[in-house]
Amino acid sequence: MQTRPLARADLITGIVLVVFGLAALAESYGMPRLEERNINPWTIPGLVPGLLGIVIALLGLVLALRSAFAGAFGPQVPDPDDTATPQERRAARWQLATCALLCFVYAVVLVGHVPFWLATGAFVFVFIVAFEWRRDDEAKARLIKLAYAVAIAVGSAALIPYVFENLFLVRLP
Repeated sequence: MQTRPLARADLITGIVLVVFGLAALAESYGMPRLEERNINPWTIPGLVPGLLGIVIALLGLVLALRSAFAGAFGPQVPDPDDTATPQERRAARWQLATCALLCFVYAVVLVGHVPFWLATGAFVFVFIVAFEWRRDDEAKARLIKLAYAVAIAVGSAALIPYVFENLFLVRLP
């Protein structure tokens, strides 16, 4: 049987996605149903996250099964099309670690401890700056990027809480 490159990585990713999807489904099930307000069951706050959790879990299962049938449990072969240099691989790992750290700080440190709008705005601003900032950019390009980051962060800080609180009827921390 021909082993597909990265089959084992796809298997692990599929399993992680299944677990994440099921966790999202479980959390959405625990959200308020708003029966006391006579809310239509199709408009409850947990409906969309629950459906997304189901879709993520199902697609993760498809990915895991597909990779298992592609030889994820057998010997792994290098990808002949992979032309990434060690520096590019290191940069990709650094970006992944930065993204994970920023998401952790947002979800665990900021949300629930500072106003939601402030946590969201700060997260969006820092995330954009972290991934758009280049050392070799000219000062004008940096200022433009900072201006875009501020504008998007302010818009996000205003719009996201409004949508969740007024349209989805979700109380934010």
